[in-house]
Amino acid sequence: MPTMKLSEMRKLSVAELQKEVTARKKELMELRFQASIGQLDKNHRVRETKREIARLLTVLTEKQK
Repeated sequence: MPTMKLSEMRKLSVAELQKEVTARKKELMELRFQASIGQLDKNHRVRETKREIARLLTVLTEKQK
């Protein structure tokens, strides 16, 4: 999945943010699996995905307040 800018994240609704978080967590699980069996070419994607999940959760928390 392409990375999303913070401004794009803030435009999403709460439901859309939750859907994105779920999708990114699934992607992270797949990346970790690939890394464990040695098939991951782009190791930086794990770190990027974790940071993107954190950003999404931060925006989600802001919107819920």
